[in-house]
Amino acid sequence: MARLDEVEVRKRLAALDGWVLAGDAIRKEWRFDSFGAAIAFVNRVAETAEALDHHPDILVQYARVTLTSTSHDTGGLTERDFRLAARIDAGAAS
Repeated sequence: MARLDEVEVRKRLAALDGWVLAGDAIRKEWRFDSFGAAIAFVNRVAETAEALDHHPDILVQYARVTLTSTSHDTGGLTERDFRLAARIDAGAAS
């Protein structure tokens, strides 16, 4: 899959809620009421990532989860990253 140019990245980023550009990746942070709720979210993200065969970096800090997505094989962002972010927002974040 081809790496997206800066114009396309910014256009797709604008369509997402709360995701920010972080170098050659996109990132979003969630806060939960408890560690258990954070881990339940991570498990939903894992199911989504497996279904799409595209896996974000996941950082858990007690009740805070940060997801970072990039396409390592292209050295930047591709359609896969934005598809994953949109699916996480639509399903896993619920």
